[in-house]
Amino acid sequence: MEELTQLFDKTSFTYTYILTDLLTNEAVIIDPVDTHLNEYLNIIRNNQLKLKYVMETHAHADHITSAGNLCQSTGAIAATPVHCNITPAEIQLEDKQELRFGENQMILAIHTPGHTAGSMTFYWRNRLFTGDTLLINSCGRTDFQSGDITNMYNSITKKIFTYPDKTIVCPGHDYHGNRLSTIGNEKQNNIRLAHKTLKEFKVIMNNLKLPKPKLMNKAIPANLELGLVCHAAELL
Repeated sequence: MEELTQLFDKTSFTYTYILTDLLTNEAVIIDPVDTHLNEYLNIIRNNQLKLKYVMETHAHADHITSAGNLCQSTGAIAATPVHCNITPAEIQLEDKQELRFGENQMILAIHTPGHTAGSMTFYWRNRLFTGDTLLINSCGRTDFQSGDITNMYNSITKKIFTYPDKTIVCPGHDYHGNRLSTIGNEKQNNIRLAHKTLKEFKVIMNNLKLPKPKLMNKAIPANLELGLVCHAAELL
């Protein structure tokens, strides 16, 4: 088992991450997808992991989370951004809050609004898990679910881009087969943000004209309940 496992959902192009402390086998999962629940549970069982936290970077609009079911199956604790209002989560993460697991492992929660008002980025061991905020050569959209272009620009340029250039970027999605990047690479080459003023960024973001996610009307209400409402409805 590696200390970082990156998993991919081909339907929503979502990356899920399992962080493992190799000394204690305590683990954390970030942004799990409902259709991969059994895969996660098999990884946990086969590697004798002790899942401590299930974390969400925000309330997703393009897929349904398996956070609630993972917690019920493993006894893990759900930790979600406080401003996302995912009320069933036991831990409502505040900006700069720390979560600890394993042997001196620490995850720092960073409030990075823009894609949604509550979006967070998580920092762990020289890696930034940026969710739908900073993507590889791109960034998350800002045209629904409390999105805000100015907040997105400031979150990336004034928070995320302040980390050292060698810091690894672990995005929440990628649509072009990319897996990881670095802060240095994104600062120099990101087509939406590199060397762009806020005014230029606004022009780009206001002209994306993207279709809304197909699952949006179902996914957001379900994800505000850690995916458990959707699961309960399917059992009726």
